[in-house]
Amino acid sequence: MAVVFISPKKRQRMFFIVITVIFLLFLVVVSFGVFLSSPKEVSPVLVFNKPKVNIDMSIFDSDQFKNLQPFPEMEIQYSYKATTKNNKPNTGFITAASIDQAKTILESGGLTVSELKEAAVGRDNPFIRYYQPVVTLAAGAKK
Repeated sequence: MAVVFISPKKRQRMFFIVITVIFLLFLVVVSFGVFLSSPKEVSPVLVFNKPKVNIDMSIFDSDQFKNLQPFPEMEIQYSYKATTKNNKPNTGFITAASIDQAKTILESGGLTVSELKEAAVGRDNPFIRYYQPVVTLAAGAKK
């Protein structure tokens, strides 16, 4: 049997110490390489390459451009309460570009407007379902 002067625990501890020292030396070398390096010099001469762009303005003289129609105003929905000439109450909704236009449309239809306001569009919580499922219980079933 061979005589070993270093015990296995000391040998294992020595192995881990050597690996740790090598790893720390590697980290030191890499960190010095990263932190002590300087950026490359950029040439101080600015180069401007003028783009070759041609804008054809003759389109503004064409008949197709001159005959373009503007977009119509977006119409808003208003709710109203009004009375007819026979004093019958009437409620409903009307769409118009402005509240003045909506009032004019209603008055030209023979209504006397008592209340006219913009209708609330949309929902408070956009994540709820549009339609709630209706659950019906079969006859004789208990809750």
